[in-house]
Amino acid sequence: MEVRFSDLGISRQMCHELKRAGFDEPFEVQRETIPDMMLGRDVCCRAPTGSGKTLAFGIPMLERVSRGEPNLPRALILTPTRELAEQIHGVLDPIAWGLNLKIMPIYGGVSYSKQIRRLDRGVDIVVACPGRLLDLIDRENVFLDEVEIVVLDEADRMADMGFTEPVCQILEECSPKRQTVMFSATLDDDVAEIRDKYQSHPQIIEIGPKEISVTEMNHHFWLMPNSMKSRISAEAIRKSGRGFIFCRTRAGVERVAYELEDEGLRVTSIHGGMPQKKRSKAVEDFTEGRTHAIVATDVAARGLDIKGVHCVVHYDPPENGKAFKHRSGRTARAGGSGNVISLVQNPQKKKWSTIQKEVGLNIKFSTPEFNDVIQHEDISHILPMRKGGRNSRQRKDRRGRPNDGGNRNRERKHYGRRNGNDDTRRGNRNSSGNHRGGSNNQKDSANNNRGQGKGKPRFNRNNRPPKGQGRSRGRGGNNKRKTRNSHSRR
Repeated sequence: MEVRFSDLGISRQMCHELKRAGFDEPFEVQRETIPDMMLGRDVCCRAPTGSGKTLAFGIPMLERVSRGEPNLPRALILTPTRELAEQIHGVLDPIAWGLNLKIMPIYGGVSYSKQIRRLDRGVDIVVACPGRLLDLIDRENVFLDEVEIVVLDEADRMADMGFTEPVCQILEECSPKRQTVMFSATLDDDVAEIRDKYQSHPQIIEIGPKEISVTEMNHHFWLMPNSMKSRISAEAIRKSGRGFIFCRTRAGVERVAYELEDEGLRVTSIHGGMPQKKRSKAVEDFTEGRTHAIVATDVAARGLDIKGVHCVVHYDPPENGKAFKHRSGRTARAGGSGNVISLVQNPQKKKWSTIQKEVGLNIKFSTPEFNDVIQHEDISHILPMRKGGRNSRQRKDRRGRPNDGGNRNRERKHYGRRNGNDDTRRGNRNSSGNHRGGSNNQKDSANNNRGQGKGKPRFNRNNRPPKGQGRSRGRGGNNKRKTRNSHSRR
């Protein structure tokens, strides 16, 4: 029997707005979760990326949320990355506008002042990354006392990125009578702890397979020296269709992007050191079919629901089998197929063998052979970059001066690719802010965390105790406001 949105207990006006936004029929995850959420129940749902989770929690939230006041939103969606925050906001904002509701994203890497001004005017729903939200709470620019509905999206990803403690701090700031909803790819470990502590008799809903399946993907593990990786990656994209190329570090992303442009591809990049506008533009260009590939760190491996990914290239090996699954899961979605190509250097064979064992693969290492690569899409219509690379990233000489093209041959012979890497690293240190060390993965996720800005509170309700005296939080009402520690500022 066919199920329509009107059968799920939502209003006629909501059905109208959904139809106007182009949503005709509910997906499985929406059919299973919306009725319980409409009744105000806590829900804990396991569902894969791309299954329709945004509307699953967005529709009942928009239906049930009250009007917010200045600095006092009534609903909160927590998400691990800026890209996912923007994506959720992009889906829900047109519907919210039709219902006369205000929704805003909050994340690091953008101006505090603009976010503060919007909060001062009043919003109903906030879509936030934990770090920046805690900063605004500390500044007393936003209060969560009257938040009625909280959604944790990609809860397992937030745990993987070290956000468990910040998430708990945020939940304790919210009303103890709130409805708490979680969506996650897995429901074990840290996710289970959050569920047990912060949800009240949740409805457990499981959609799709428990883990990302790699068996439907067309895997290749190709042996090669480092000097061949960019040329082979470019050819893999041309043979397969548009895709993702994953590197381990930010500097690696920038270097590989330049090298792929030299190979005739039109590419964009995503990593944690980029301004949000550039990251959003990269996703938009790829989604709209204007680029051949996105070169990215693992910050882009989860959360984004991007269609049209036919190839994933592991330029650098992932941290472990779990990361391999999430990277590879960019392709072969919704029952489709895709090419997953892992570039293996001889010293890395042991690591790659371990990763294969962790994900249940047993594929021999071989030399590159493109006859076995499945052609999914003709990308010849996408024009290559003009010789010389992107205008926004002018190459520099060894002394950091812009190259005016007068020594073109010398640049190609002596600098080119290596110098692009050196300049990228130099610029990365200048733009990365006050990082506190740690691995590259930690640094990459740090931009989703709290900024270091300080300022005097701009808003304080008369009935609130002075800052520093603490307020009761949590379901039990006895938890004191905790002092922020270095963990929450990663």
